[in-house]
Amino acid sequence: MKRFWSWMVFGVCLPLVLNGQGSLRDSSISMTLVVPSFAIQAPLGDLKDRFGLSSSLGLNVIYKNKSRWFLEAQGCFIFGSDVKQPGLFSNLVTSQGEIIGTDGKFADVRVFERGYYLTLGGGKMLTSSKPNPNSGFFISGGVGYIRHKIRVEDKEKVVPAVREDYAKGYDRLTSGFCLRQSAGYIYIGNHRLVNFYCAIEAMEGFTQSRRTINFDEEKGDTQKRIDVLMGVRIGWILPIYKAAPEKYYLY
Repeated sequence: MKRFWSWMVFGVCLPLVLNGQGSLRDSSISMTLVVPSFAIQAPLGDLKDRFGLSSSLGLNVIYKNKSRWFLEAQGCFIFGSDVKQPGLFSNLVTSQGEIIGTDGKFADVRVFERGYYLTLGGGKMLTSSKPNPNSGFFISGGVGYIRHKIRVEDKEKVVPAVREDYAKGYDRLTSGFCLRQSAGYIYIGNHRLVNFYCAIEAMEGFTQSRRTINFDEEKGDTQKRIDVLMGVRIGWILPIYKAAPEKYYLY
């Protein structure tokens, strides 16, 4: 992961040195786009049996050249509260379906979805539109790494069986190689103030469990999974580029 972020920083800094001067209004120019974003994502494939709708906070760093091709690095944090994993605490609950804490009362044990994915890739702006040739529809794709798990939270800290290292027996930690595809629209204003990004995004993870045993099932999970996320991502763009020099004419 450290190597990924090192390359992301490199990808931001290098274009600042290489960007050529040009007129934003009337030509496609080289620029770096830093895009903090938010997405709502629906699970498909094997993932829908474990989680429901989730949200994602992301950061895209895009370097676009004059020919409207671009390189892209993306990192996204996944979070949600709709966990569907059946029988997750079946070895701990009473006949009433509750967990008893060390204080003799019903415990408040909560579960959440947590994860992230990191990708590197590229794409192409297919069309140009107003207010300048640096805006338009695009397609992109990438490859990377995805990781997700069930976060177990013992609110009152009265159930030692689900805390600290014991939580690993219930968290279903899963990871693996992933593919990403996006199609959307980039808008770059003429004055760097109004800039936005919107896209339909798909993510396919080819994953498997990273835990040796699930305590509730009393066995390990060797299933190969295809975890899919499909959603809509919107973001604000910070464009970084050199402005064309002012021209003066003598008569």
